[in-house]
Amino acid sequence: MVASAAFAVLAVRHRGTTSTVVPALERPSGIPSNVPTLLADLMSLSPTPTQTAPGFTLSDQHGKPFSLSSFRGRPVVLTFMDPRCVTLCPIVSQELVDAEHELARTHTHAVFVAVNVNRHALSVATVAAFTAEHQLNAVPTWHFGTGTLATLRHIWSEYKIEVETRIVRGQWSVVHSSLVYFIGPNGNERYLASPFDDRTKSGTAYLPADQLGSWARGIALVARDLSS
Repeated sequence: MVASAAFAVLAVRHRGTTSTVVPALERPSGIPSNVPTLLADLMSLSPTPTQTAPGFTLSDQHGKPFSLSSFRGRPVVLTFMDPRCVTLCPIVSQELVDAEHELARTHTHAVFVAVNVNRHALSVATVAAFTAEHQLNAVPTWHFGTGTLATLRHIWSEYKIEVETRIVRGQWSVVHSSLVYFIGPNGNERYLASPFDDRTKSGTAYLPADQLGSWARGIALVARDLSS
């Protein structure tokens, strides 16, 4: 995915000269007051209709079963990842690790959960390998959940995650919706965000350091708001 500009820069002619005017962003309604407007726009942050987040039970990277309902009383940051992804998912992983470090300084004990979207990599060993490779073990509350394909498909449907599998250069490749759900301590969905990446000419995914830091800060700010 290629990020779109946060706002347009308008050229206005005045007395024969051209000046640049940057219009003020309209602040999205319903977002946490502690999240700056520019940051909310960067994250495509929006409130969700008030409803209980669909429940599920999966096995995490340690092979231990966990359920979403077991995290009641704590904010949950929920996303969807391909454990064999080498583009956007590693970037989101770094955002989550940095966000947890930010939250640890304020003693906000958010839970970070990812659901597997790769039908060809369902094993616990696969999500464990991804967790280790991207240093997600540094997040004490990290759970990378996997299960049967039928179970995962049901979860994808409940959270409106589109998953498509293609063969690219003789190998399976997964294309999926990239969404982050913020779930309140009472188990209700509260906010939704959409990560993105930039690409080099060769197709390598990256995110500028300032944007990576901003995303991590944004995740931390929303989680902190849910805890207050």
